[in-house]
Amino acid sequence: MLNRVVLVGRLTRDPDLRYTPNGVAVANFTIAVNRPFSNQQGEREADFINCVIWRRPAENLANFMKKGSMIGVDGRIQTRSFDGQDGKRVFITEVVADSVQFLETRGNAPQGQGGGQGSSGYRPNQNQNQNQPNNNDYNRPNEEDPFRDNGEPIDISDDDLPF
Repeated sequence: MLNRVVLVGRLTRDPDLRYTPNGVAVANFTIAVNRPFSNQQGEREADFINCVIWRRPAENLANFMKKGSMIGVDGRIQTRSFDGQDGKRVFITEVVADSVQFLETRGNAPQGQGGGQGSSGYRPNQNQNQNQPNNNDYNRPNEEDPFRDNGEPIDISDDDLPF
């Protein structure tokens, strides 16, 4: 059996971040997803899909995404029910997101609306470690590049190939 959902759309409002009594973050949000066809009047319609995401990704979504931001959602469909105030059974179907990708930078967001931090999603405060030395190998000059092309064939046997 398979229950998988992949959506790309824009937030219809700012995510609603809340915390459970145990301190677990949960964000509810709705995304508008365009349909791949036009109606009889030639207009494109959209579906408005309710979603929920938990824990740290919920906090990241609420902190970095705003109404109008384009996001990608990967998750599953879930249906739950409860008794309403009038005593009737209420059914809710929503997407429980496993991950949310931020699909545009702030500069690419629609005018007057917030945006994301790029497709990688969450990015911590970049000024946080500003005074610490950076010891990453990729920031050093390229002294010994093992992938540099010398123009010579390499010696590799078929047994070394993974396929």
